[in-house]
Amino acid sequence: MLKRTLTALTFCLSLGVATVTNAVAQTGAGQKYDVTINLKNVQDDKVQVTVQAPDITQGEIIYNMPKIVPGTYSVSDFGKFISDFRAYAANGDTLAVEKLDTNRWRISNANRLDKITYWVDDTFDAAKREDVLFEPGGTNIEAGKNFLLNTFGFVGYFEGMKQVPYELNVTKPQGFYGSTPLKAVSSSDSLDTYEIANYVELADSPLMYNRPDTTVLNLGETDVLVSVYSPSGNVTSAPIAANVKSILEAQRQYLGGTLPVDKYAFLIYVPERVGKSGSFGALEHSYSSVYFLPEMPEEQFSSTIRDVAAHEFFHIVTPLSIHSEEIGNFDFINPKMSKHLWLYEGVTEYFASHVQVYEDLYELDEFLQKLREYILTSKAYYNDTLPFTEMSAEVLDKYEKEYGNVYQKGALIGMALDVRLRELSNGSYGLRDLMLDLAKTYGKQNAFKDEELFDKIAELTYPEIREFFTRYVEGSEPLPLEETFRKVGIIYQPQATQEAISYGGFAPGFDLESGKIKVADTADMDAFGRKMGFQSGDLLLAFNGTEITPQNIRDLIGDSLQSVRPGQKLTFTVGRKNAKGEIKEKKLKGKATAVKREQQHLLKPDPNATEQQLQLRDAWLGNS
Repeated sequence: MLKRTLTALTFCLSLGVATVTNAVAQTGAGQKYDVTINLKNVQDDKVQVTVQAPDITQGEIIYNMPKIVPGTYSVSDFGKFISDFRAYAANGDTLAVEKLDTNRWRISNANRLDKITYWVDDTFDAAKREDVLFEPGGTNIEAGKNFLLNTFGFVGYFEGMKQVPYELNVTKPQGFYGSTPLKAVSSSDSLDTYEIANYVELADSPLMYNRPDTTVLNLGETDVLVSVYSPSGNVTSAPIAANVKSILEAQRQYLGGTLPVDKYAFLIYVPERVGKSGSFGALEHSYSSVYFLPEMPEEQFSSTIRDVAAHEFFHIVTPLSIHSEEIGNFDFINPKMSKHLWLYEGVTEYFASHVQVYEDLYELDEFLQKLREYILTSKAYYNDTLPFTEMSAEVLDKYEKEYGNVYQKGALIGMALDVRLRELSNGSYGLRDLMLDLAKTYGKQNAFKDEELFDKIAELTYPEIREFFTRYVEGSEPLPLEETFRKVGIIYQPQATQEAISYGGFAPGFDLESGKIKVADTADMDAFGRKMGFQSGDLLLAFNGTEITPQNIRDLIGDSLQSVRPGQKLTFTVGRKNAKGEIKEKKLKGKATAVKREQQHLLKPDPNATEQQLQLRDAWLGNS
């Protein structure tokens, strides 16, 4: 597919959101930011940013770098990565600058301000553990190789001037091209120029610069750019594009045959191993998404990127077309969080799974397993009686550790709401219909008030839905899972006893230095684990010759190990420290042993489901 590179590259440079070519003329020549990010001169793994200031009349002005950015729901403090901040008058005089805190600089004699300059370090190589950020929401600077420009990590705004237009200039090395949702108003071998309406849109528009590996998909009236950077060269854009095309087509059909965007970009960084955060995944933007997905076995990589891409792409519905005032006018320094993470992340995650069974990409058993994983994780690791709206509103501080539940219980809220809507409408109206109606009611330009959303949904649907939100989203009642599944002919067993092949029963953990799963605790290890000889601190390297990674551990233990017959020989390869502290490989051999284990939250189709239950299930899963 290399023959498509030049075609895709040309497209890449023109791919984008509506630009603001006339914005400068409308606001006055001096009322814009003129920003240059210099990628040609990398020093100490840093690049310089120059900001030609808009017209400023007051005596002092504050320049802000984001503390928090949309979609991350955590503190990033991008000011930590800024150094050598300077302000200049037009005649070259240096103006006094006072650093107020991590993310803000106050400039004196601001009415004389011509420009500011500073150097930006990347987050991928953060030296301190507390400075490490989730890579898709971070920045990367690799001279001659790759630049991941989440713009909020490089560019800020002056206090009170967030709505002023930006001209963004990126000077680039020879042969480098920018993959981005932005449309270049001009482009040469050494410089790309973009015009953006305001800071919110700038922060919503990432760029990735490297030698191009891009593929373009056409989905109805929507063009999708898939851009990949793989340091090893083992992963390329064409197979990824082919892989995600089916899920994107399914999403298009799921949303009624058309998509609410005409252009979209997937920016995908594929390292050889997990980064410093120890995590992988993606961050959504309105017209793009940024991915950090390490190399994995082909089948697993394909499955992972389909699931992650499905989630991120569905964000074109929410928050792009459906969002609260807190999202629509985001405060990058002291944000007020919306109460509706159940909507932004929960419903999006539910749709990412539901679309695959609804459009025949999943079998029912696979979908039920996905729902079971949501239940298991939610019940095991999070507070099930904490009102979801309360958690959402205070997720940045008080309930920071509960955030992960938006992808677990949040998805289950979506599932339960979907089934309830189908029940009340005799199968004719579901959650996706509600999302389409909300998008028509609000749209990108009109934000809803946080406190009014539940009443608006009840108005659009059924009065009983208001009670659902009162009890299970605003209230502390656990979701009625057994009742919900019974309505669609699914048996839900909170606890059951099953026979399984033991993996040893030790408590697993993650070793940050090696990036491997380790034996964290052997206190509750079973007889098989003791006989095998697992020890605390062992790194799990391989099972029956297959490398164990954080990405495939669940498949190996859940599928490969469970396919082994009792008594069959098996081998775990571990890395164990010797007396000198050196890690040496050791093979632990034994025979597969079946044990009875308490299994939780089992789901299976009811063989005695009634006709009414089956009809509602068919409507729910798109079989009618």
